[in-house]
Amino acid sequence: MSKLFSILFILLMGAHLVRPLGLPGLRRRGDFWKIAAVGFVMFGLIILLRPE
Repeated sequence: MSKLFSILFILLMGAHLVRPLGLPGLRRRGDFWKIAAVGFVMFGLIILLRPE
């Protein structure tokens, strides 16, 4: 599942570089790093909350 999320985030970042998404906080092409930051936080939460 984490591989799916990582591929999704990479595709989302690539799409944002081609054409900005227009969401609040993501209006410029240079804001693609914010998507990566959200991805790192999500992966950290998944690792902490995983029951294994």
